[in-house]
Amino acid sequence: MLFKKKKIERKVVLQKEVLDSILSYCQMKHPEEIVLILKGKSKNGEINVDGLVIPPFNYTGDTFAGIPNSFLPLDMSYVGIVHSHPNGAAEPSVTDLNNFFGLVSLIVKSPYDDESVFAWDSGGNTIPLSIK
Repeated sequence: MLFKKKKIERKVVLQKEVLDSILSYCQMKHPEEIVLILKGKSKNGEINVDGLVIPPFNYTGDTFAGIPNSFLPLDMSYVGIVHSHPNGAAEPSVTDLNNFFGLVSLIVKSPYDDESVFAWDSGGNTIPLSIK
């Protein structure tokens, strides 16, 4: 007998204070990209993001941002990453998808306001995002 795996619809709930911190960091580092680790919890497809970590040894530039995964401490509260696209594009690049980390990737496009944040899964599909 075959079992069908039930597909869980994901959604992201981002705390307003975390969003404000992300936007401020993006504005401060512009025109360079930023990369931060998202902390939170995931239950029944709902990913609640309630904190951020500046990754050690991260590297950024005008067209790239990355983290060496081998230097990250094991922390089960990491749910994904957020990085910026100063060029104004909201979609993940092939490089973004090949370096996916965690359950969700948030991309913040310039001009870095509340409507500039988008959530993606590892396949490049959008995930509904709400601010709490």
